[in-house]
Amino acid sequence: MVTPATGHPDDVSTDDTPLWLFADQLGPAVHGGEHAHREVLLVEATAALRKRRYHRQKLHLVLSALRHAAHDLSDRATLLRADTYTDALETFKRPVLVHEPTSHAAERFVHRLKERGLVADIVPTPTFALPRKDFQDWAGKRTRFRMEDFYRDQRRRFDVLMDGNEPVGNRWNYDEDNREPPPKKQTTLDVPVPYKPREDDIDARVREDLDAMDLDTVGVDGPRLFAVTPAEAKRALTRFIEHRLPHFGRYEDAIMGQDWAMSHSLLSVPLNLGVLHPLDAVEAAERAYRDKQAPLAAVEGFIRQILGWREYMWHLYWHFGPDYTQKNELNARTPLPDWWADLDADAVTAQCLHHALKGVRDRGWTHHIQRLMILGSHALQRGYRPDELTEWFATAYVDGFRWVMPTNVVGMSQHADGGLLATKPYTSGGAYINKMSDHCGDCAYDPKKRLGEDACPFTAGYWAFTHRHRDRLAKNMRTRRAVSSMERLGDLDAVLEQESARDGF
Repeated sequence: MVTPATGHPDDVSTDDTPLWLFADQLGPAVHGGEHAHREVLLVEATAALRKRRYHRQKLHLVLSALRHAAHDLSDRATLLRADTYTDALETFKRPVLVHEPTSHAAERFVHRLKERGLVADIVPTPTFALPRKDFQDWAGKRTRFRMEDFYRDQRRRFDVLMDGNEPVGNRWNYDEDNREPPPKKQTTLDVPVPYKPREDDIDARVREDLDAMDLDTVGVDGPRLFAVTPAEAKRALTRFIEHRLPHFGRYEDAIMGQDWAMSHSLLSVPLNLGVLHPLDAVEAAERAYRDKQAPLAAVEGFIRQILGWREYMWHLYWHFGPDYTQKNELNARTPLPDWWADLDADAVTAQCLHHALKGVRDRGWTHHIQRLMILGSHALQRGYRPDELTEWFATAYVDGFRWVMPTNVVGMSQHADGGLLATKPYTSGGAYINKMSDHCGDCAYDPKKRLGEDACPFTAGYWAFTHRHRDRLAKNMRTRRAVSSMERLGDLDAVLEQESARDGF
């Protein structure tokens, strides 16, 4: 049995101070338990909606989540609509209790509010498995971080997939079993469809209000695809565990053009809204394995995403500090092109890049391989600015809250921290995309070609990237072979000239 550690101090658990919930703190782990007696304050701040250029569907999800929380909490909740959070708190006229926010800027903000007397106290967040203090103890004086070390400690700490002191199956990690290419002669994975919430009157009003606000957004409006309430999150988790988890592992890293969800859980939104606790997802997955309803490789792979990677990104966000997004060790200075920032998928010829950008435009979501090995790889090869890219991922993705993207983009995807988080840059030529997707057969570009009008921009871009950073890559045991291969290319100069002038993808 796994249980979250909240770390709530006793001196605030018995008073009647109202509890202010941010839009990513909407689950019973935050407002239930020892806080179940409290009045709840929820705030819609118009200035926050206008502050950045968000995906339209992301704004819908956040407002829908807030308003559904107010509805579900009924007489216990007060929902205030104001220009700013400060205006709402001044209108409320009572100091509030708040859990630690999920970004550096929000944390500084609530501390300023506390100095003004608008916030009575700030208590640790209960929406993650591991408290921040415990991670600080784990991190100690480490200068290099590896997720596998953290993940194994998490498994031991919460007794997940363990047989005594040893991992179930005598292996910690089944990643090698979860890398199959998409099945041939199929256009979809042919698994049961994911849970889809039913929109209601609250969603209709949210849509009307967003139309009236006339905000500068990206992407298209569309039906709500993700759970925003604890009840919906429970149904989404149950459907995934019972019908999709058994198929998850094998094709976890595959891409299919006509199957945007494949067997992925689609639980990142309810997790990041706080309406689903990570340990509830982990426990449900482990139970499926113990009950012989899902294979170990699939269960371990899913648990590693939640208890390993997601928790790791959360804690490193705080550990690395607010200046982490300014790291740019590869000196990437190219601004995001307009077609990228505007989600203009129709301006893109390469099928893999077109489908990934189309997924962001139409749903505000793509799965992790499209993020890392298509969008992230393209940005890495072309030297897009990591700070702009981090902002883009945080605003264009419906699950892209402020804490999620810095380590994922700066560290994992763009290697802009120089190897603090990942041991090598993650990029590839067209051969990898051809193996792991069904895109290349219908593409105008040939993944085998690096030179010519039909040269794959990923294949050619891979060699241009390798050449640009050859000195650094030659010193890395995991990438030095790429430099050796590049040096044997007879047409390298022509490829570099071609890519330096490329203006279309």
